[in-house]
Amino acid sequence: MVSAEHPRRLAWFIPLRLATFLVVFFVVVFWMKFPGFLALPFFLYAGVTLGFTLLLALDKQQRLGAVTTAMVALHFLLEIGVESGIIYATGNVNSPFSALFVLTIVSAALVYRLVGTLVIASTVALAYAFIVWLGLTNSDPEWSLRALRTVFDTQETAFYSIFLHLLIFYLVAFIAGYLGQRLRDQDRRLADASRALRRARLETDDILRHLNSGLITIDAEGCIVYFNRTAERILGYCEEDIKGLSCDQAFADRMPALARSLMDGVRRRVAHLRQELEIINPLGRRVPLGLSISILTEEDKATPRGVIAIFSDLTEAKDLEAKVRAADRLAAVGELSASIAHEIRNPLAAISGSVEVLKSALPVAGENARLMDLIVKESDRLTKILSEFLLYARIDRPSYTKVDLCRLTSDVLHILSHHESRHPGIRLAFDADQSVVYVAGDEDLLTQVLLNLGVNACEAVGAAPGDVHFRVFSRDPERVVLQVADTGCGMAPEVMRRMFQPFFSTKRQGTGLGLAIVHRVCTALKIGLAVDSAPGRGATVTLEFPVCMPRPQLQGAATASAAPAAVR
Repeated sequence: MVSAEHPRRLAWFIPLRLATFLVVFFVVVFWMKFPGFLALPFFLYAGVTLGFTLLLALDKQQRLGAVTTAMVALHFLLEIGVESGIIYATGNVNSPFSALFVLTIVSAALVYRLVGTLVIASTVALAYAFIVWLGLTNSDPEWSLRALRTVFDTQETAFYSIFLHLLIFYLVAFIAGYLGQRLRDQDRRLADASRALRRARLETDDILRHLNSGLITIDAEGCIVYFNRTAERILGYCEEDIKGLSCDQAFADRMPALARSLMDGVRRRVAHLRQELEIINPLGRRVPLGLSISILTEEDKATPRGVIAIFSDLTEAKDLEAKVRAADRLAAVGELSASIAHEIRNPLAAISGSVEVLKSALPVAGENARLMDLIVKESDRLTKILSEFLLYARIDRPSYTKVDLCRLTSDVLHILSHHESRHPGIRLAFDADQSVVYVAGDEDLLTQVLLNLGVNACEAVGAAPGDVHFRVFSRDPERVVLQVADTGCGMAPEVMRRMFQPFFSTKRQGTGLGLAIVHRVCTALKIGLAVDSAPGRGATVTLEFPVCMPRPQLQGAATASAAPAAVR
């Protein structure tokens, strides 16, 4: 059978078939001057040769395998017939063209197994014996019997010639069939090894491409050989664009530190188990990287082959580290606030009360009266700071209850409408997609959180007219979101990075504890907290609560409450 799985055999078979055809063509056309009795067999032979050659060359998927096999078999039979005619007409047993049969047998060994090759050799032997017998007879039956006796007479040279030719045919068949079988087995083993290698390469490449860490491989000249998908995402380059480029050429503009580390590994064989460096991504932002560099060497472990660099984006790790440090600072401040509140609050109350008594009992005027008022004012301010300290200190021990978030927000808006931070030009608005939304939390702490966010929003709007908008909506059946948005001045990135730190404030009279309390309450109650702001476009604070229980589906009331409510 002819199979596309053995391209090496086909690569030999087709040229050998064409070479045999050209030899036969030359003998028939130029040597024998195209005798009439060979015209029909030769034209059939030429047509089948052209047909099966085109089929083998064009039918790569073996869709016409049965047709091709039949044409190859017909081709061999027609070729044996044409070769038999050539030998009969050019000397019979003494013909110099009997070697054409050998080419046919060798060709058969490339497409058939040993048994098939022996079948072709037997067909050739019968054809050769027949034409020798036919050449020795003259249509007379007596001559035919005499020819047979001549053939089988060991004293005649014809017997030895026929025997030698048959021996050669079968010997060639055995040798060619055996070698063809070995070649077929070797092709099969090679195909299996090739498939296994392709599978291994595919699996390895698939693993490397789906690593969560970036991977770059560099050769001994410093050129990029491999660049996986995570590396493309972190560094902002496409593998097709930089593969084959040197590290200096590819990374020098936005990440010279990375290029320097990679080239140090290539030139000076400097490996790094772990180092941190910064790059600039395509958006112009600084991205911290954790980089590990290993040196690839030859088997002698002395000649460097290249460098493997594995790296990861440390942005999330750095943010988490900053949050942990902030939490540690907040815990320390909480402990400090509790002790300060207990040590200062009582003496401060005594001082403030004593000053009030002296002020009412003694006739104080002028500078002394102003000093008395200053003492009372600063005492009140310190009392406010101490109260915030006490609140900050007890956040770690929340008391969980079921809280109606919509009702709580409405109560805070009522308080905020009369707060000193809000002037008539600030419009307060609230809307919700449900009339009742229950969340788990400490009602007092949640009230403080919403009040602090509302006061901050009003102070951000300032003296100009503006809006402060509270909104409650469900993100999915398990989570509820409360947003507080304002149209104030917004915040710069450096302010946003420090906004939850204790005692950090951009306001002259601010204590720096309002947003720190918000952050600590959200951490204690496991409430998601996110801030979106930019200079000149206000700020939006998003709180994400887990739902305490399925919200009631109220008819009518729920629909009515979904309409925005406003406090002017």
